[in-house]
Amino acid sequence: MHLSTSQIRRCIASFGYNAPHRLTWKYRHMELDLELYRREVTVAERPLIRLSAIDLAPDAAQKTLVFLHGFGGQATQWRYQLRHFAFAHRVVAFDLRGHGRSDRPAGRYLLEEIVADVEVALDRLGLAQRLLLVGHSFGGAVATEYALAHPDQIEHLVLIATAGQFRLNWPSRTFFRLPLALLRLLEPQARSFLHAPLAVLKPWHQNTLSRWDGWERFPHLAVPTTVIRGHLDLLFARPQFEEVSRVIPGAEDVDVGASGHLVMLERRDAVNRALARVVEGANTRSWREQEPAGGGPARAALLRERPWLAQYPPNVPYSVAIPNAPVHALLQSAVRRFPRHMAVRAGDVRLTYQQLDEQSNRFANALRALGVNPGERVMLILPDSPQFIIAFFGASKAGAVIVLTPPQSDSDELVAQVCATTPKVLVTVYEQSELANRLRDEQSDMHLIFTYKDELQSAGHGHRRAQGQAVGIHHFSALLQNQSSMLPQVAVAAADLALIQYTSGTTGAAKGVMLTHRNLVANTLQTRHWIPDAVEGKERFLCVLSFSHIYGLTATLNLPIALGATLILAPGFDMVEILTAIRRHRPTIFPGVPGLYIAIDNVPGVRRYGIDSIKYCISGSAPLPVEVQEEFEKLTRGRLVEGYGLTEAAPVTHANPLDGRRKVGSIGIPLPSTEAQIFDLVDGQRVVPAGQIGELAVRGPQVMAGYWQQPDESAAVLRPDGWLLTGDVAQMDSEGFFRIIARKADMWYPERPGEPAFPRDVEEVLYEVPQVKEAAVIAIADQPIAFVTIQGEIPAAEMLLAYCQRRLPPALVPQRIVFVDEFPRSFIGKILRKELVRRYGVDDKNSTGR
Repeated sequence: MHLSTSQIRRCIASFGYNAPHRLTWKYRHMELDLELYRREVTVAERPLIRLSAIDLAPDAAQKTLVFLHGFGGQATQWRYQLRHFAFAHRVVAFDLRGHGRSDRPAGRYLLEEIVADVEVALDRLGLAQRLLLVGHSFGGAVATEYALAHPDQIEHLVLIATAGQFRLNWPSRTFFRLPLALLRLLEPQARSFLHAPLAVLKPWHQNTLSRWDGWERFPHLAVPTTVIRGHLDLLFARPQFEEVSRVIPGAEDVDVGASGHLVMLERRDAVNRALARVVEGANTRSWREQEPAGGGPARAALLRERPWLAQYPPNVPYSVAIPNAPVHALLQSAVRRFPRHMAVRAGDVRLTYQQLDEQSNRFANALRALGVNPGERVMLILPDSPQFIIAFFGASKAGAVIVLTPPQSDSDELVAQVCATTPKVLVTVYEQSELANRLRDEQSDMHLIFTYKDELQSAGHGHRRAQGQAVGIHHFSALLQNQSSMLPQVAVAAADLALIQYTSGTTGAAKGVMLTHRNLVANTLQTRHWIPDAVEGKERFLCVLSFSHIYGLTATLNLPIALGATLILAPGFDMVEILTAIRRHRPTIFPGVPGLYIAIDNVPGVRRYGIDSIKYCISGSAPLPVEVQEEFEKLTRGRLVEGYGLTEAAPVTHANPLDGRRKVGSIGIPLPSTEAQIFDLVDGQRVVPAGQIGELAVRGPQVMAGYWQQPDESAAVLRPDGWLLTGDVAQMDSEGFFRIIARKADMWYPERPGEPAFPRDVEEVLYEVPQVKEAAVIAIADQPIAFVTIQGEIPAAEMLLAYCQRRLPPALVPQRIVFVDEFPRSFIGKILRKELVRRYGVDDKNSTGR
């Protein structure tokens, strides 16, 4: 007997089998890879049986929805429902036993086994509670049996295209009666539209599907039930669908109109509206109401708790489901979707996502060959380069903890950091060989991996250097060349430590901030949701910020990787190189710092470089002057907004909306899944009302695990309830916009007891003097000292002091004015106040006191 592909398709396509599709979902213009949210749930040990589940769980989820596919289906058939409800509710879709990516044990595939799988899986996921259970086709039969066994756990049961009996037509019954050997021969023809092997579907049909009688089971249901169907569903006789709601006590019948059997795909919007009424308990809701999923009383309560949510653009969700995945899963996601897309452009180097993934696999295997075990440290002292990206994701795949230090760290600081973290491997450039050898003196068993800045452009260098290398010293290219390009089998959990990121130490000693994989993935996706119109696989990022700084790591490495974007590397603040990269590659997104945007604004004829390709910019590290913002937006016709973050939060916590209302001088509003409060400056416990000044605290999935080997310092900033004290003095207005006043370490008390004073109190007055270009006020022993840079004619220090005496209370008048040529700054533009005090003593000959 020969069955053609068309005959097989006619027999089985109507059960819910659809052709393979990209596992993505859209929220307005935004796509994310559902595979990021896939997890395995063990439901039996002997034999080992694991169900594959797509599990999206936003913070403060209001309700739980569980979706069960039908005979021959798979979890991704619920992609439109997962998309629609995931921003307010936890949504879980299983691949049932034998289907999709779940295990396929030999056996009879009895209904009681399938229901037991669901019971165990829900218990393991912590979902054996009040939930909305949704089943399609025979998944509705499984859901019915679960609801009969556990009515107390079901808030509502939804049956979609579920029949009273599943009696197949004669050709289909004949097909599944074929010998198993013959079915295996037909497998290649059926694979494109089946989501379970024929060897699984045959016993499933014989022992379960064909034997279930819903007419006997439906009348016993004692839970609220909604039946959704389409009137063009011809898979079974029409009464098999129409009578279902009539035999279930109190069931609601929803006919969505013209639809075949795959109702949730063919009429997804109608199904989502029906489900929304169930979720919100609002059966009178009209189709005209476009309130997002998760509206109603719960949404109103959330708005009262987080007033800034009212300022969100309509296509930005209040919360984000964070996948239970390591940071390198972002790269693997891009590879699945865009394997041949250009990932990196650096000079003449081009790497596709497939090539980048394979190279990082080689690096991971190289680390394993060098004896690096999960949890051991790998330090990277590298410029922004393809080698950095390869090493970063390769170390993550090997389960190593990456150690990064800001570019301006001096050798003594690096020695201290090596002693503290004891890295097993240091990766750096040959130009840093003297420093590397000094660091190896402190950690004698540390392997050194050297590379050239232009390594991938000059392959011959590696072979010349590789010859005669000392023990423990390796060359990057030669090391990778001998390794497999396959992903090493290393278990890396989201809760595992991914990164020790050292702070810049601008206000104190540098600390090693411990960030987990979850922290890094969370902040990447939070930031990604803030740019909802960014198109997956289409954007081009201009990468100027250092990857070794947490802002650069998140905004110019992890974020574009998550988007499947092209990274255009233009490291350093060389304006000629930056403008050349803009003209050559036409970037669309440009994360930066105010100094970069100021420099671009000041380039004569800058438009000839084609900067109007830039659509979105988020500025961090320092206040963004409104004049700079307006001029840059005029030049690019894009959007430039100010944001805020700190290393301890991976780092972004606030930003002004890209599409929507912005406030000048504000850091904006908290990102999705981020809470923020202002605590009293004195006791640090009481939350102060809107408009009052206090210490900014944030809470969210991006907040660090603590400081490396510094439990006391960790306890000082991490409260037991999850709040991170930022050390920044701020205030929140009535609409939820936040404004930074000063660093808490920079404030002082002119009188005790009394109100605190802040550098900005004095700096704003100094800026009123036309000759003052920049001002920085530092309190020493509660006495303000003013450091100023001058434009034009140098005024007398006495004149500045006299002006301050007229404009300020006596206690705020600077004790001394110090003229400086330029301020020492960090590589991202922050004024190094400690360095100012060190460099210019109060007895400096260029200072005048009162």
